[in-house]
Amino acid sequence: MAQTAAPVRPARPSGGGARPAPATPARGHIQGLDGLRTLAVGAVLVYHLRPTSLPGGFLGVDVFFVISGFLITTLLLREIGARGKVDLPQFWLRRARRLLPALVTVVLVSVTLAAVAGGDLLVDVGRQVLGALTFSSNWLEISADSSYFAQTSPQLFLNFWSLAVEEQFYLLWPVLLVVLLALTRSGRDRVRVALGLAAASALLMAVLYTPGADATRVYYGTDTHLFGLMVGAALAFAWADPGSRLHSPQWRRWRQPAALAAGTGLVLLMTLLQEDSALTFRGGILIASVLTAVLVAALLGPATLYQRLLRMPPVEWVGQRSYGIYLWHWPVLLVLTELLPATTYDSPLSWTTRALALVLTLVLAGASYRWLEQPVRRHGFTGVWRRWRAALRGGRRAAQVVAGAVAVLVVTTAVAVATAPTTSLTQQQIEANERLVADSAEQAPGPEPLPAEADWSVPEGHEITGFGDSIMVTSAHGLTYRWPDISLDAESNRQWPDALTAVEAALEAGTVRRAVVLDFGTNAGVREPEVVRAVLDALGPERMVVVVNLYGGSYWVPEANATLAEIVADYPNAIVADWYAAIDAEPGKLQSDGIHPDIEGGHLYTDVVAEAFVELSERIGAELSAPQR
Repeated sequence: MAQTAAPVRPARPSGGGARPAPATPARGHIQGLDGLRTLAVGAVLVYHLRPTSLPGGFLGVDVFFVISGFLITTLLLREIGARGKVDLPQFWLRRARRLLPALVTVVLVSVTLAAVAGGDLLVDVGRQVLGALTFSSNWLEISADSSYFAQTSPQLFLNFWSLAVEEQFYLLWPVLLVVLLALTRSGRDRVRVALGLAAASALLMAVLYTPGADATRVYYGTDTHLFGLMVGAALAFAWADPGSRLHSPQWRRWRQPAALAAGTGLVLLMTLLQEDSALTFRGGILIASVLTAVLVAALLGPATLYQRLLRMPPVEWVGQRSYGIYLWHWPVLLVLTELLPATTYDSPLSWTTRALALVLTLVLAGASYRWLEQPVRRHGFTGVWRRWRAALRGGRRAAQVVAGAVAVLVVTTAVAVATAPTTSLTQQQIEANERLVADSAEQAPGPEPLPAEADWSVPEGHEITGFGDSIMVTSAHGLTYRWPDISLDAESNRQWPDALTAVEAALEAGTVRRAVVLDFGTNAGVREPEVVRAVLDALGPERMVVVVNLYGGSYWVPEANATLAEIVADYPNAIVADWYAAIDAEPGKLQSDGIHPDIEGGHLYTDVVAEAFVELSERIGAELSAPQR
């Protein structure tokens, strides 16, 4: 099918007093959109480079979605208005020219560099490459139970999920648009349909989201994350309707204040929303999409100060290259992190790594835009191929070097994909240590009562019970080596509510010993402080309790550790084991995910716990021996 035609009915004015105007959007470049792209990619960059600085920076993706939905719908309406039909093959070819050159280059270069860097960067890279090249990353990762929010290995093309959602929209929306135009008579009707689809998608996200559970399915799903694109489409329909309020004098008077309010609101959302908050998935992302639509709508019309600000040369330069920046930044950051020495999150080396990643990203995106993306868009795949072939036949050195480099990249990528591991070193360690955890529980003696009088001496292995999450699992070799008779109850992805369940069940079975280690919250922190108190209350004042604090770069780690310290301070029989300070001083003992300890790190973890028991014993002993007043 070469073309898809629709009987286009001119949109009837929505307001009775509006003067006649074309039923399609005004032609010409929409000034200022590149500036909004800069806002979007800037938010994503900050979120990925240092999440604690902008916890809601992931909303930058939704800014992209709204812009894309608006632009694609506008382009399609213009084509239909001019020709009465949509040439689907040509539309899809233009999308391919825009997206594929940079994407394929990033995939080939990134996989090759990851093979050189080593570590866990190539884990499941075959699936990632397939998803990237077929624009199905989101559904492939969902089917593989991959997590965007909690990972045991760095995922090289983690950020490609949003490209998949957009490309799926590009594939299906032109066909649906033709049908919609044939079935509706007014711009208002089309706006209602688009907003109805957006509402259905947002409602589906809200319903399928489960608080406390991993949100990857609702975040990655095209069905649950379609609303930003449809909000943008609704705006395009409104702009194409000559009777809509976008063409009224009132809107032109108020669009700059509206843009200021929307921009302020969007920045506040990026500052306040968090990736594990129910509000994020139950209206937060939708509100961000609506605010973005207001920012786009404020650009439609005569030039204003707002538009001129977004058109400043540096802002426009970044926006024009935002696609390449988005593609390059995450693989560059991962490769640099793997190549450079291990470091802590806010050390000078960490900031150097971030700065270097940012500079390299801008350089690579700029080079890609000038020498790859723009030539393909101007001359097409065939035109660029002919020029390159002519240069090769003419013996040009630059063309020969590029051809050789491409050949090396293709071969290296193919070999890397064919030999890539399917599990990370962290996951391998977790699986190996799960056997140690199970053995420690099986070998534990039967229920035994606590001593008649509380014993505050430093405990031995047969007197210790450990409850924890994946950090305790990956440290099990160290714990069982130091204390062969320790009893462990640990599983990955546990949170503090799981701790309460596990402790209460063990207390009922009578298997909790006089000394207890608690380590929970690696993936979510301390959302409910009262649950931590409930766990400590359940264990009672006769047991020695060590609570291990958290380490990581997530925004909630400092707050969670402060909360744990505040709670534990209220319990004389408990103490915080400062795992954060210990591993922060020796980050080389972490796995490549920067969170879980490696073999040496597991022994360091055990030392931290052991030292906490010694300190607690000495503290309680000193308090008991102090003269009473």
